[in-house]
Amino acid sequence: MEKKVAIIGVGQSAFVRGYPGSIKELAFEAFRDALQDAGITVDEISASVVCSAPEYDKQRSPAGVLAEYLGLVPKPTFYLESLCSSSSMGLRIAYSLIESGLHDVVAVIGFQKMSEITSAESQERMGRGADIQWESPFGTMMPAYYAMYAQAYMEKYGLTLEDLALVRVKSSTYGQINEKAVYRKPVTLEMFSDPESPISSPVASPLRVGDCCANADGSSCVIVANKEKAKALCKKPVWILGLGAASESVNLSGRELFTGLSVAINAGEQAYKMAGITPKDIDVAEVHDCFTIAEVMAYENLGFCKPGEAKELIRSKETYKEGSIPVNVDGGLLSKGHPIGATGGSQIRTIVLQLRGEAGPMQVKDPEIGLVHNIGGVGLYGNVTILGRD
Repeated sequence: MEKKVAIIGVGQSAFVRGYPGSIKELAFEAFRDALQDAGITVDEISASVVCSAPEYDKQRSPAGVLAEYLGLVPKPTFYLESLCSSSSMGLRIAYSLIESGLHDVVAVIGFQKMSEITSAESQERMGRGADIQWESPFGTMMPAYYAMYAQAYMEKYGLTLEDLALVRVKSSTYGQINEKAVYRKPVTLEMFSDPESPISSPVASPLRVGDCCANADGSSCVIVANKEKAKALCKKPVWILGLGAASESVNLSGRELFTGLSVAINAGEQAYKMAGITPKDIDVAEVHDCFTIAEVMAYENLGFCKPGEAKELIRSKETYKEGSIPVNVDGGLLSKGHPIGATGGSQIRTIVLQLRGEAGPMQVKDPEIGLVHNIGGVGLYGNVTILGRD
């Protein structure tokens, strides 16, 4: 594929339980880091895309507020949400704005301050991500939805509770060395069988506390440029090779697949086709592990293995940093936390650093092509992004 649009700067705040400042200050942390990383000033950005899930925001129309605070007015700013995949979808929009010729440098800013509302309020609003007429009145919640997928998958393919726990053990291996992660404590297999450990507490069978990611406050920023600007401004541009996006029936009664997410399959196929590659060409990946079962399904949905074989990848440690397909070697959502609007941008940042050889102790050996898999809701939206270095 011809390299037309590149990422020239990335930034991310630390993901934390309770950020003390405003959303403007939170967004600034990632924006400042991305500008410094790109080596540019705010004057060189011609447009911005601001991404969050608005049901968690107290500020109405945050794009204009953040654009003003970050010094981006009077340049156009756009507000975008697709639940948990908002900032990956934001990158898709930025790519389109640049490819159209309307803009040459675009900042994609993702944020969420989940601590502005209570945990109970957060769960209720997550439930409203389902159809408010046919599903959410019955009390559906994110853990319950993914628990149903886990039950279906375990019944068909023989996945065990220990296999799910091994996903979290891997996550904590890298979460401990990621200074941006909210959860940096070790998690062992034994903790899942210890009734005294909070990790083993049931949430929605078969999922336990350790199988679920945590809410967090955080921000991310990805600065994207056309070919001319990228080559002029950046020593190590990371090129957008493939983009895929898909949606699915919001009601589970309208779905046919319950051992995987159709949006991931469809978005992945689009991204691979656009990039002109196959799953075997991926050297490092970030997948949306909001729950341990989500990572397991992602291995298969993205073609890293055949249906039913994901358990062998995690058992043999093939998805560890030294394995054949390293996945979530920054700790993933399970360790980093999940500030909804910022999550996709954080995943993109990780892959950019990997491809530039700047991931520090999390660095995979000499990767050339990386993949980001970002899901919104319970497989309602899916984005797959493929990135490559020069």
